[in-house]
Amino acid sequence: MKAMVLRAPGGRLELERRAVPVAGAGEVVVRVEACGVCRTDLHVVDGDLPDLKRPIVPGHEVVGVVETVGDGVDTLRAGQRVGLPWLGGTCGHCPYCAAGRENLCDAPEFLGYTRDGGYATHVLARAEFAFPLTGFDDPVATAPLLCAGLIGWRSLKMAGEGSAIGLYGFGAAAHIIAQVCRWQGRSVHAFTRGDDLEAQELARSLGASWTGSSEARPPVELDAAIIFAPVGALVPLALRAVRKGGRVVCAGIHMSDVPAFPYRLLWEERSILSVANLTRRDAIEFLEIAPRAGVKTHTTAYPLERANEALDDLRDGRVHGAAVLVP
Repeated sequence: MKAMVLRAPGGRLELERRAVPVAGAGEVVVRVEACGVCRTDLHVVDGDLPDLKRPIVPGHEVVGVVETVGDGVDTLRAGQRVGLPWLGGTCGHCPYCAAGRENLCDAPEFLGYTRDGGYATHVLARAEFAFPLTGFDDPVATAPLLCAGLIGWRSLKMAGEGSAIGLYGFGAAAHIIAQVCRWQGRSVHAFTRGDDLEAQELARSLGASWTGSSEARPPVELDAAIIFAPVGALVPLALRAVRKGGRVVCAGIHMSDVPAFPYRLLWEERSILSVANLTRRDAIEFLEIAPRAGVKTHTTAYPLERANEALDDLRDGRVHGAAVLVP
């Protein structure tokens, strides 16, 4: 098999040839068809996240076909297309798992961070964290749903039932969840880095009722805002844009420091929430909703060997929609 391997944070990925992994009890080996390139992968590669397993194969938006099945696996079969998300395993017995909040597990496993991920031709996964993708026939189009879509969905649920939603950072997650918002009958207000005309045009094509820079005031007060960009300075801007009782949801696993801001921006029962990881229930819900909502992803495909180029393009804002690696 081939894999793009990170040996040290801040380094470049290196192409490596390895033996195909062997499925143990409760595991499957998946032949990768496509793997999305997520902003979290940038945080892994750039060393923003602690306790990184090294060396590591990044990637956690995996679409592939089950190649071999380990002992005790009766929910999946060889030849079946599955998706593998960020959450790669949980302990199952900590207080959070026991309370149905496995996204906060005390001893979790994360694909592409604590166990090797999908920047490869094959990946070893726990079968109970692999999701059948019946009816998802295009691996490249499907890959971004496995994180950008799932985290967007969890963020939207935390944002509440309001009708006017602001999306800060119109990238992979926002371009997916904007379509869900429109399907639900909500209005979308898309905020971009500076006057990113391509991102704003994409937002309008997906039904956004307003687009503008992150510093701009939307034409109406927002019921909620979701911040996908890893920029702490957006928090006070989003608080300024939401109505009384509104919510600001921080959707990233990493964000730069939030600057000091006057209490009046938070007053009147506005709130700030953060999203951590996802649950298997989130995946089941969203993979059912995405086809019903008619979600169409906008992707740029890169060969596996050009993973560094894809990461550079994402880091520098040259990707509109989602980047996807294809072995």
